Amino acid sequence: MENLTPKEIVAHLDQYVIGQDDAKRTIAVALRNRYRRMQLPEEIQNDVIPKNILMIGSTGVGKTEIARRLAKMMEAPFIKIEASKYTEVGFVGRDVESMIRDLASVSLKLVRESENAKNGEKIEAYIENKIIEKLLPPLPTAASEQKKIDYDASFARMQAKFEKGELDHLKIKIEMPPAGLDMDDNGLPPQMIEVQESIAKVLGGINKKGKEKEVTVKQAKSILAQEASAELLDEEKLKELAIEKVEKGGIIFLDEIDKIAVASGSQSRQDPSKEGVQRDLLPIVEGSTVHTKLGMINTDHILFIAAGAFHLSKPSDLIPELQGRFPLRVELDSLTEEVLYRILTEPKNSLIMQYKALMNVEELKLVFDEDALKAIAHFSSVANEKAEDIGARRLHTVMEKILEEISFTADEHKGESYNVTAQLVKEKLGKVVEDEDTTRYIL
Repeated sequence: MENLTPKEIVAHLDQYVIGQDDAKRTIAVALRNRYRRMQLPEEIQNDVIPKNILMIGSTGVGKTEIARRLAKMMEAPFIKIEASKYTEVGFVGRDVESMIRDLASVSLKLVRESENAKNGEKIEAYIENKIIEKLLPPLPTAASEQKKIDYDASFARMQAKFEKGELDHLKIKIEMPPAGLDMDDNGLPPQMIEVQESIAKVLGGINKKGKEKEVTVKQAKSILAQEASAELLDEEKLKELAIEKVEKGGIIFLDEIDKIAVASGSQSRQDPSKEGVQRDLLPIVEGSTVHTKLGMINTDHILFIAAGAFHLSKPSDLIPELQGRFPLRVELDSLTEEVLYRILTEPKNSLIMQYKALMNVEELKLVFDEDALKAIAHFSSVANEKAEDIGARRLHTVMEKILEEISFTADEHKGESYNVTAQLVKEKLGKVVEDEDTTRYIL
């Protein structure tokens, strides 16, 4: 995934996000540049800094969807966060450095999963041996040669049964993993994090042995997987790999960045910490070192993708230093009636497919006429013009309004087929959309 070409990245995003070609191309190039940088000689690598991206567009046009899809396709550590939940140091709330700590946690989880997959055979063998030893206790060291031969034959038979799943119903007693202390380091100073870790180690030493519990072999497999992973993997090595993954390939999607911009000419500065948050963000975006549970993380080469609607403010209302850290600007288009129709029908996870699958659970077949789909797109577009433009999210409210009745009574129509026609769409939405006030409240 890390060395996909820009065309391949765009082709993947095209399956889920309709239009917004400029945004997809810009992000694809930025991601490809990560790969290109890693192929350069080490002395040049450090000088090539990521070109952060600022996506500008009203709500519901695909900014967050692009980020979500990137998260699923990339094997790089990725988090999506709302800029508005951070506050200036000294105010109540989360400090901006916590985003790097969150990213570090995501990276450690990714690395652990990857290493577990690589060591899959060893983990399976560990689980198998542990379970069979419970069912067939090992012989004492002083046992005769004949007994050892018989034991090996019994062990081999058990292994064969284990692999076929014939032992899954049997019950065995296993030691449960000790309850760990879930200590979150968000917003805490480094000294406090170290104190927390020391307490966890001390308590971990006391509670090293968990309680014994009788479980089936099938349940024991999943419980022992965690123990096997801890035994076979080197925790310090995992932390090193996780830090490297964050520093070389981390991506942070910073949503709602316009909410921390102070609009020029705005007399009432309702939230005095907005500008403070921007100033706190600045060192993280331009490159600094942050203390996390994994160790010190350098943010020089983390890619930041910021997004905002900028209805009440402009990108130029951000402090100049922060603006300069987002050199790539992409404006996303508002959604036309034609694009709304394509969003309904083309994506892999389109709304139409989702509703058909939901009704299929009740054994009700949902059929949409072509004219009905065009009518849904038309009414959604009109509603967006008359009320606030909420983009593709309007399709959700419109679809719910149309299918409200059949969703409620679906269990009474098992085995039937329900046809959504243009006439039905007009009946459900015509009067609502015509009246501007009703549109505002209902759709």
